[in-house]
Amino acid sequence: MHTVRLLRHEVSNRRYHHGTLLFPGETRMSELRKPQPVPRRDFLGKAATWTCGAALVVTAGGIARLPFPAVITGEAGKIKIGRPDDFAPETVRWMPAARAFLFRDGEGFFAISGVCTHLGCIVSQSPTGFDCPCHGSKFGLQGEVKKGPAPSPLPWLEVAMAPDGQLVVDVQKQVSAGTKFHV
Repeated sequence: MHTVRLLRHEVSNRRYHHGTLLFPGETRMSELRKPQPVPRRDFLGKAATWTCGAALVVTAGGIARLPFPAVITGEAGKIKIGRPDDFAPETVRWMPAARAFLFRDGEGFFAISGVCTHLGCIVSQSPTGFDCPCHGSKFGLQGEVKKGPAPSPLPWLEVAMAPDGQLVVDVQKQVSAGTKFHV
């Protein structure tokens, strides 16, 4: 073994060296550096496997998120929106936390959901009522359907007074249209 090392050292120290001595079990450096071509079928198979794996991971992430609500509300869906004096008479105000419109007229307060009954898009206020930007449903000022595809009117939500004097909208409790909270 010692002789092989010595011989290799002597050969590599030569000034004009025109070849490489290969010993059993060794390969040329030029052979080590050549990339081996990957057959097309192998490449496509690996690409398909990685694509399916990525799709599976994305799907699993979506499924894992399903049990959790997209909007976390207050105690049992009750959202404090402010004191009655904070709202001028004859006004409408969008309440993003409740996803509802709060109205104050001469008779009191009432809230109409801002979620379209067709597919759950958030409606926008218009001079004639509410319009759904997703599929074109139109609702009147009282939430009634003026133009489909929405199957039912926008629900009215319960408005009440909390012990600390603030108005509360209960997004989980619907009331009949025309129900108002009197202060």
